[in-house]
Amino acid sequence: MLTAQIIMLLTLLVMILGRAPLYITATIGSTLAAIAAGFPLIGKDPNSIGKLLVSAMNPVIIDMLGVLLFIGIMQKTGFLNVIIYKTMEVGKQKGGAPGIATAAGLAAALLGALTAFTQPVITATIAGPAATRLGLHPNKTSAIISMANTVANSCGFTHPTMLAILGLTGVSFGLINVWGFVGSIGIYVFAYWRAKREMIAEGHYVCDNANNSDTEDFVLPDDAPSFTKAVFPFLALCIAFFMGVPVFIVGFICSILVIIMAKYTLADGEKAMISGVTQIAIPIVAIISLMFMSVVINKIGLVSVLSEYLKPFLAIAPIQILFIISTIAGLITQSNAASAAIILPFVQILMGMNLDPMAISFAAIMGAAIMQLFLTGGALTALPVVAGVVPGTNQKLANKWERPALLVGIGVSFILSFII
Repeated sequence: MLTAQIIMLLTLLVMILGRAPLYITATIGSTLAAIAAGFPLIGKDPNSIGKLLVSAMNPVIIDMLGVLLFIGIMQKTGFLNVIIYKTMEVGKQKGGAPGIATAAGLAAALLGALTAFTQPVITATIAGPAATRLGLHPNKTSAIISMANTVANSCGFTHPTMLAILGLTGVSFGLINVWGFVGSIGIYVFAYWRAKREMIAEGHYVCDNANNSDTEDFVLPDDAPSFTKAVFPFLALCIAFFMGVPVFIVGFICSILVIIMAKYTLADGEKAMISGVTQIAIPIVAIISLMFMSVVINKIGLVSVLSEYLKPFLAIAPIQILFIISTIAGLITQSNAASAAIILPFVQILMGMNLDPMAISFAAIMGAAIMQLFLTGGALTALPVVAGVVPGTNQKLANKWERPALLVGIGVSFILSFII
């Protein structure tokens, strides 16, 4: 067992340092640790590696499938595009250049929350140049839009780290997504307020410029559905979540609703639904490897060892300490996914202390989801790629401009950790 624990600690260290592919490392390291602990590779033994892998197939994966079925048909019918474009149009009309950038970031966050791939470059390509033409500095434009990852990872349905945490705590989608949104939306409220204030200080008339003829309209195809029609299935999905209907069933029924509203045949609608599930490849490999790693960590006694040494320190304010650990994990790894190697063992320790699963989930999710952007602006899908489509952006200065907003998000979430 001692050899197994050492192997697992080395695995976690390699994951934290980012020296090898994350999920391959988790799977190989966990397998080696299990073998070192004497667990058989196959057989009827409940601790066999085959049985441990099966136990990693957490029900939360089924919930994710339901969401992706719904997103597949929403994308195919153009309903999702209508919601995203309308969000940016309202942002332009109500808030000028800061409104455009903020709306583009939130639209990208919505897309990322539902599809597992937060790609702010999609909305930045349209909204970035429009915001800069209306007077918002490219650094601020890129910073605001690229912070979409924080909201998507805080309140989404598909990020592997979040799914692994929920798999350990047993918390279902619904209220945890609301708390995640409340904890992270302060980032965008502050960023919008700050950008608007600075533009006014520079002599720009923020809202008056919103209708400037130089601004490109966000144009949809002539046959696009109305916003009311497009958003209705999404609202139905959210309402059903909070009524406690199983997520897979909700996603499936709302997908049928979209098929009917879009006047698709059932055969074409089914193909569109399945196209959404094709996006599950990376998330499902990720969550199985992380859940397998968590199961092995527990089985080889590493959680018990860590718990024995750390419980005296955790006893004072365990939820807040977990939040701080998650925050530090996001800061040092600059990756929400890599943070799982640090966060998951502590989640298991706190679950063993019989604390509220919702509070544990919130504390574990929020810190890393926000602080993954603090030092660099995020991974390749965040600031680096957004800066490439917003001419004149200095990535280092844009990241520096983001940091106060990220700290606001951390502060709000820390306060919420006492309330939940």
